Amino acid sequence: MKKITISAFALFACTSMFAGRNTSSDHRETLLFGIKAGANYSNVYDTRGEAFVANPKFGLALGAFAAIPLGELMGIQPELLLSQKGFKGSGSLLGTSYGLTRTTTFIDVPIFFSLKPVPFVTLLAGPQFSYLVHQKDVFTSSATSYQQEQEFKNDNIRKNILCFVLGTDIGLEEMVFGLRAGWDFQSNNGDGTSSTPNYKNVWYQATFGYRFL
Repeated sequence: MKKITISAFALFACTSMFAGRNTSSDHRETLLFGIKAGANYSNVYDTRGEAFVANPKFGLALGAFAAIPLGELMGIQPELLLSQKGFKGSGSLLGTSYGLTRTTTFIDVPIFFSLKPVPFVTLLAGPQFSYLVHQKDVFTSSATSYQQEQEFKNDNIRKNILCFVLGTDIGLEEMVFGLRAGWDFQSNNGDGTSSTPNYKNVWYQATFGYRFL
């Protein structure tokens, strides 16, 4: 968890390279709406010592956002995203080894508190509500049994997940480049009866957006 937090704060450091630039307009006190698209680089953590190995995978992220000013330096930024997460993993279930690529598609609704120290940089932090709308599991082992696939398919997986996200936006007039790092507070293990690996999502996100000025 410490490593994840350090990586998240490292996103903020990248904004320092823009500190000497000037923009033609200051939109910090303007109500803005926009759309965005990009990619997630996701993995899972906290498998509670289970015999399970996970590796990261890429997924899509797209949606819309609003920047609501609360003065020049602060604001609220809600977003609505369709976001793919997941992992590539391997383990053992029902006595047989398997390889698995899991793609989970969420509707993500982050509510960010924003800090705007300069016109083109916005620092963001806040909670996120995520709802699982689709899950796809692809097994890579030829020895995987039908019973294993059903075990994953019918497992009790939590769909409503509370998360926390940190990020930064760099805006140059209509264009905005966003970086995020987020992780789940809750595990996938529904009511605790899950027989598949118990984990929480962690992801890094990069997007390009367009603001309607």
